[in-house]
Amino acid sequence: MFDKLVNPKSVAVVGASENPMKIGYAIMKNLVEGKYDGEIYPVNKSATSILNIRSYSSLKDIGKTVDLCVIAVPASLSLDVVKEAVQCKIPFIVLIPGGFSETGKEGKQLEETISLIIKNSGTRLIGPNTVGVYFPHANLNTALTPPDRVCFPKSGSISFISQSGALGLLTMDSISELGIGISAFINLGNRIDVDEIELMKYFKSDQKTGSIAIYLESVHNGKEFYETLKDVNRVKPIVVIKSGRTTSSAKAASLHTGALGTDDRIFQGMLRQAGVARAYNEVELIDYARVLSYSPLPSGKNVAIVTTAGGVGVITADYVSAAEHGIGMNIAPLSPETKNAIKGSIISFGSAENPVDLTADGSIEAYDSVLSALQEDENVNIIIAYALPQTPKMNMGIVDVISKYCHAKKPVIVGVIGSKLGTELIREFERRQIPAYPSIERVVNSVRALYDYSMFRNGE
Repeated sequence: MFDKLVNPKSVAVVGASENPMKIGYAIMKNLVEGKYDGEIYPVNKSATSILNIRSYSSLKDIGKTVDLCVIAVPASLSLDVVKEAVQCKIPFIVLIPGGFSETGKEGKQLEETISLIIKNSGTRLIGPNTVGVYFPHANLNTALTPPDRVCFPKSGSISFISQSGALGLLTMDSISELGIGISAFINLGNRIDVDEIELMKYFKSDQKTGSIAIYLESVHNGKEFYETLKDVNRVKPIVVIKSGRTTSSAKAASLHTGALGTDDRIFQGMLRQAGVARAYNEVELIDYARVLSYSPLPSGKNVAIVTTAGGVGVITADYVSAAEHGIGMNIAPLSPETKNAIKGSIISFGSAENPVDLTADGSIEAYDSVLSALQEDENVNIIIAYALPQTPKMNMGIVDVISKYCHAKKPVIVGVIGSKLGTELIREFERRQIPAYPSIERVVNSVRALYDYSMFRNGE
């Protein structure tokens, strides 16, 4: 259904430019520097070539099959381009410019005219008022921001659907630093045609998608949205941010994309019944999407904690067990057999109780033995393992040890606190699709998201 959007063999850029101040330049730059290996057709009446690629005066002048048309001309000029794209039977349009319903009555009328043009034509449209789409597996990047201003993530397993373009770009830029990958980014903008419902259905069966992250400002069709959430979430876990939770922020959303808000109490109930994780900021959105994409599901709520820093373990235990300022889960009671196995692996003044404290003397080998014992303990459902690089016996080998257990029968969620070495560790964990987080709170909240989804999948 969306194959020619997600993996097009050819892309036309209407409004392509060699002027670095133009959006059409940034889009061309992203396509070329991103090493898109399909055909690129710049369209500009005043140029014969752009970035050393032959330019055409119109879409019709190309005379070849085009799978995707990116329109980067002002809203007032876009109507004729959309008509031409339909006449050329181009399957997908990404309509970049703003100046539509978010600006008022005239912009809304322009949207309605475009909707009539594409209706039943076979041409589908993303936008308008969108920053573009990005599919790293296809090296396809049509973003309106030049590559020297934003880092784009590597290929991964999170499909990211966003009504907000800026939030999407900023989020991708931020997660790139830690090597976090995505499988798709689609900015819906004012979404006069393609919407999140259709995309969720598509990503449900997409083999590259492990989880779906969504930023919304409004919901078009509440009943269908809910039914789709519930259906897709049973196959591919979904995480949602919904802005416009208050009257003031709902007004801001309307000014942003022309969206009409939804009562937040109704929306919250919808997510709860559909078993969908709710994030309240962009960090939580990606944190939860990662743990849901990477980890096996736990069978219960008993958590074991392993650390080389006692204070970190105690604070984590507070977060895990507290109902207020915590997640209200259980500190797993370790069996006598597990405690004896741990005592034989750690220094005498360490702790074989939960949280397990290897102390600063903790070694890679001790970690291996402790994780092995916890995996065998029937009282343990989830393991939090802190890979703290500041102690003498800790090194990058901890990644190999934790990797042995992360995709076993019990999930292992990793905490890495620190700057330079910590970032290197998180990058390596991410490369192996192991969820690792740079703070206690983010570790624990991700555990809760994973447990809640497990309960939904098990019908509890």
